[in-house]
Amino acid sequence: MKAGFGKKKQGLKRQSTGFGSTAGGFGRSSAAPALDHDPAGSAPFAANEQSGVSAADLVDRLAEKGEEALKSHFTADELRMSTKGEVSKKIDALIGELLAESGESLSGAEQKDLATYLLNEAEATIGPIGDTSDSGTTAKKDKDKNTLFEARDRIQVLLMDHIDPGAAAELPRAELADQVGEVVGELLVQEKINLNLTEQRDLVTLLLDDMLGLGPLEPLLADDEISDIMVNGPKQVYVEKKGRLTLTDVHFRDNQHLMNVAQRIVTAVGRRVDESSPICDARLADGSRVNVIAPPLAIDGASISIRKFTQDKITLDRMLEFGSITPPLAKLLKIAGACRLNILISGGTGSGKTTMLNALSRMIDKGERVVTIEDAAELQLQQPHVVRLETRPPNLEGQGEVTMRDLVKNALRMRPDRIILGEIRGGEAIDMLQAMNTGHDGSMGTIHANRPREALTRLENMVNMAGLHLPAKAIREQISASLDLIVQVQRMRDGGRRTTHVTEVVGMEGDVITTQDLFKFEFTGEDESGRLVGDFKSTGVRPHFLTKAEYFGLDRALMEAMNG
Repeated sequence: MKAGFGKKKQGLKRQSTGFGSTAGGFGRSSAAPALDHDPAGSAPFAANEQSGVSAADLVDRLAEKGEEALKSHFTADELRMSTKGEVSKKIDALIGELLAESGESLSGAEQKDLATYLLNEAEATIGPIGDTSDSGTTAKKDKDKNTLFEARDRIQVLLMDHIDPGAAAELPRAELADQVGEVVGELLVQEKINLNLTEQRDLVTLLLDDMLGLGPLEPLLADDEISDIMVNGPKQVYVEKKGRLTLTDVHFRDNQHLMNVAQRIVTAVGRRVDESSPICDARLADGSRVNVIAPPLAIDGASISIRKFTQDKITLDRMLEFGSITPPLAKLLKIAGACRLNILISGGTGSGKTTMLNALSRMIDKGERVVTIEDAAELQLQQPHVVRLETRPPNLEGQGEVTMRDLVKNALRMRPDRIILGEIRGGEAIDMLQAMNTGHDGSMGTIHANRPREALTRLENMVNMAGLHLPAKAIREQISASLDLIVQVQRMRDGGRRTTHVTEVVGMEGDVITTQDLFKFEFTGEDESGRLVGDFKSTGVRPHFLTKAEYFGLDRALMEAMNG
C-alpha cells in the first residue's frame, strides 16, 4: 500500500468526498463521507482500548492484508460476472476473517470504510465489477453512426449516376477518393444533409469500401489486433481480439448487401455461393481464410467467418516470446522438423494449428521440394521450392470437382520431398499415411482433436472414410509405421495458445498404438492480469526418434532439450 489508509481517509474527508463515490455510488452520497455519520460522534479512528493500538494503524494493517488477499479471493472473470453487492458481501466476510485472525475489533463505520476501500482496490487491480459500459456514450456513438449510414444509403444511389464505374475501378484509391469527395460534397448540399468535415471523410471511406472493397468489413480487416471476423447476418458482427470475442457496431444494410459482399469474396477465387451451393471456402487477396454459408442453410442471413492472414510471420522463437512454448520445447520442435519426422498437429478450432504448421515448416531445408495441399490456400511457407495446390468444388452441373484425395494422389507423381496437408478431414488420410511411409519423410498435416490419443482415433476413422474396408489392426499398423510425432495445441480461456502435449508414436502392442509424452503443459493458476500460468515439463523419457536424430547429428541437442 502506497500510503497510510488513515491518511487517505483524512485527506478525503477534507475534500468532502467519500469512498462511496469512487466505488460507483455504493449506497452513499459522494457529498458526505461515511465518517461524518459516526453515531457516537467519535473521532474517525479511535484508539483500540484492548490492545493499545490506534485504530488508524489497525485499519492500515488490515487494509494491507486485505489487498494481499483480494487476488486469491477474486478473479477478473468473477468480478465481471458479479454485482457490487455480491462482491461487497464477500469483502465483508474477508474483513471478518482478518479481524478474527488478529483478535482486534473495529467500529461499524470503520469496517464499512475499509470494505469500500477494498472494493475500490479490487476494481483497480483485478478488473471491473459487472457491466461498466457507458450507455450514454454508446448511445451517442450509435446515433452518430446511424446518421452516417443513413447519409451513405441516400448518397450511394445518386453517386452511381455521377461516375463511370469502369473508369473508377482503374483509378488509384487516393485519386478516386479525391474525385468522389468532390461529388459527395455537392450531393450533400443538394440533399440538404449536414455533415462536418470528419463525417464527410468517413462517408467517402464508406462509399469507397463498398465500391472497391468488402464494405463494412474493411476497417476490421485493417485492424492488426483482430485475428477473426465473424458475421452472423447483416446486423451482428463479432471479432476476436487477443483471444476474446467482442461484438462490434459494424453492420450491413440488409441481407442483399451482405450477400453481395460474400459473392465478391468467393468470385475472386473462382468459386460461387448461392442457394444451390450455399457453403463455400475461399480466401482473400492477402491470404486470409474465409468460410461462407448462405441462406437457406443460414437462417438469419449469410454467415461469413474470416481467419485473418497475419503479415507478421509467427516462428517458434516468437512463440517463445508469447509464452506458448519454452526454450527446451522449442529446441525439441526444431529438431523434430530438421530430422524429417512425420508430424501431425492436433487441436481445436482457432487453437493455432496452422500457425504451428507454418512455424515447423521453417525447419525444412531450402533445397527440398515441398507440395502443399489445402481446401483454401493459407499456408505461408518460406522455402523457395514450394508447389501450392488447392481443391476445386463442382460446377453448376455437378462436374469438375477436385478433392483432397485427388490432389494427394497427384502429388505423389510430382517428385515431392515433403507433402503438407493444410487439414486432414476425410479419406485423404490413407493416401497421406501411404505417402509418409513411402519415402516422403518430414510430411506434415493438421487435424481437429482435443488430445493426442483422440487424434489417432480420428485419423483411423478418416481412413475408414476412404471406403477401403481395411481391418482396424491394419489401419493402426499403418498409422504407427507412418506417424512419428503429435503436437497438441490448445486455445485456453485467457485467449492464449499453448502447446499442451508433444507425444511420440512409438509402435504397436497387440491391437493398440503405443505412445509416449515427451513434453506436457501443467496448469498451476493465473497471474494478477488473469493470464493462465503453468509449467511445460519434460517427461524425461528417451525419445524413440533419438536414432534418427543421431543420423542428422542432433542427438546431443535432443537430449539437452529433454533434460531442460
